[in-house]
Amino acid sequence: MLTKTKKVKVIKEAAAHDTDTGSPEVQISLITKRIEELTDHLKKHQKDKHSRRGLLKMVANRAKHMTYLQKKSPRRLQSVLKKLNLKKKTA
Repeated sequence: MLTKTKKVKVIKEAAAHDTDTGSPEVQISLITKRIEELTDHLKKHQKDKHSRRGLLKMVANRAKHMTYLQKKSPRRLQSVLKKLNLKKKTA
């Protein structure tokens, strides 16, 4: 679970300015952090099908945010991908 302190830290790292909490960059960063934590959970609990479904929904949600940011500003997306050490899925 993403605690408040972890969430604030992730927001500070991805935010463009002090009050930025809802930009695509911040949202992608938060979703990525939640995905990482849930992936660790699923490594220990392989039979947890409900959490696996939630993980798949989060991955799809992050992909939607990335597609949006690609359309709006590809340069910003590349910056976020580099920061989070992710690769853009080509379709």
